[in-house]
Amino acid sequence: MVNIDNLKEEVKKLIVDGKVKYIIGYEKGRNGLMSNPIFIRKPEDVEKLVWDHSCVYNLAKFLVDEKRRKAREKQPDTKPVGVIVKGCDSRAIVVLLQEKFITRNDVYIIGLSCEKTGVVDERKLTKKLKQKIPEKIEAGEKDTFIITAADGKIEIPAEEILATRCLECKANFPVIYDVLFGEKTNRNVENPYKTLENIESLPQEGKWKFWEEQLSRCIRCYACRSACPMCYCDECVVDTINFAVTADTTAEEKAAKIKWLEKSPLSSENFVYHLVRAIHLAGRCVDCGECERVCPVHIPLRLLNKKLEKEAKELFGYEVGMDPSLPSLISCFKDEDPQDFIR
Repeated sequence: MVNIDNLKEEVKKLIVDGKVKYIIGYEKGRNGLMSNPIFIRKPEDVEKLVWDHSCVYNLAKFLVDEKRRKAREKQPDTKPVGVIVKGCDSRAIVVLLQEKFITRNDVYIIGLSCEKTGVVDERKLTKKLKQKIPEKIEAGEKDTFIITAADGKIEIPAEEILATRCLECKANFPVIYDVLFGEKTNRNVENPYKTLENIESLPQEGKWKFWEEQLSRCIRCYACRSACPMCYCDECVVDTINFAVTADTTAEEKAAKIKWLEKSPLSSENFVYHLVRAIHLAGRCVDCGECERVCPVHIPLRLLNKKLEKEAKELFGYEVGMDPSLPSLISCFKDEDPQDFIR
């Protein structure tokens, strides 16, 4: 079990000793149960730290923002940034290291094990509690959560409100860290791709109809891209308003920029956006579920990425974000790989 006092002691020591620029963690939410990210720069702010089943954010995303910020500074602080990570978050850092977007010296990793549970799905919890407002969440006995509301406590089976990604997570502890809190406890997951069964069982026409209905609701707000730690390109090929402009960029270059698709959320344009993004995440998505969590129209985006994760595993035996010393999927070549025609 993670001891929050030990965590606070470690964070405070890092700040006082000046070993990190700042530390990214979680604090109690200002509106409801769910926790918020916090940037700790002063020892007195350490007391705001929390760690519970409401800590859903993948904080590795902020490492992307930090690199961009350093690139704009004339004399950037070269100390590492401390970041608190869950298992899936740590795998995101592994991918960033594999792709050399960051170096190991850029980050001090404080690992927290989810042990036998994980984080709650706010939508599932809201539906389960109906009109009740949760104030606190604790792990109960025998795989349950105890939710404290204004009118008392409610005990709910964990599987009913856990995030689906947590139910299918095989390594619910950090795979890379400088210091670890909690135990490395593997959850017994019989089928890590269970959520794919329903859609995989559909005929081709049924799959097309399913995604046509889902993606037609997309409003192209790009929240999925904004929340994803793997979407760090300065210029996005499927976003016509995101153009990498420098001091040397001419008006002619701006005018001649290729426009792959329109901004308007037409079904055909939405298909291009989501499928291109999914392909770019093949062998890179760590199944943190942030894209689906932040989607305002509740599109099951995780299904797309989970399917590609399954294909990478079955075709190439590749598991994302497990070893920073290994190359990324598109850089791995073996004699026994399928697709003989490419030789």
